[in-house]
Amino acid sequence: MHLFERLGEFKLDVLKEVGNIGAGNAATALSRLLNRPIDMAVPKVRLLPFEEIADEVGGAEHVVIAIYFRVEGDAPSHLFFMFDTDAAKRLLSHLEALPLDTNQWFNDMELSALSEIGNILAGSYLSSLADFTHLAMSPTVPQLAIDMAGAVLNYGILQYGEMGDSALLIDTKFLQDCDEVQGTFFLIPDPDSFDKIFAALGVPFE
Repeated sequence: MHLFERLGEFKLDVLKEVGNIGAGNAATALSRLLNRPIDMAVPKVRLLPFEEIADEVGGAEHVVIAIYFRVEGDAPSHLFFMFDTDAAKRLLSHLEALPLDTNQWFNDMELSALSEIGNILAGSYLSSLADFTHLAMSPTVPQLAIDMAGAVLNYGILQYGEMGDSALLIDTKFLQDCDEVQGTFFLIPDPDSFDKIFAALGVPFE
């Protein structure tokens, strides 16, 4: 039985609260980086099977920008932050310190900026989860890839072995003036880690 089939409404509400706090922290950090007000819509938070992750970002063959972290500590996990290339260009256009490059692809400076943005956003969500659970959870140095979504997910499996069968998905929308940029955050705990996270939250499985 998949994890999301074993969870009641209360447990999903706890995950949504983690997502809301993470979004607030991420908006504050992103505003400092961009030097302008940034709002973040209330994120959509849900659990889904591992095999459905790629479909959430356009399919296994859809090209995405992915920032990947291995989460170490009490609840080892895989963490991905993905956006499509158009969304990434729109986000970069708000960086005042970054010269606008109209080239369709990404130069080294833009890739570095995206890696830092992903680091800030993923770190905000991970910090909110660690604060809620009081578990030690620290991300490794981010790795950035531009590739098909299926290939990006397989990379994590090849690097660290089998992933858990469920993922926590947080759909994030950044709002600046009339512009909207969407990214998707996936936390894929190792097989035993979801149990540890919920036990730490005081909502163990029935």
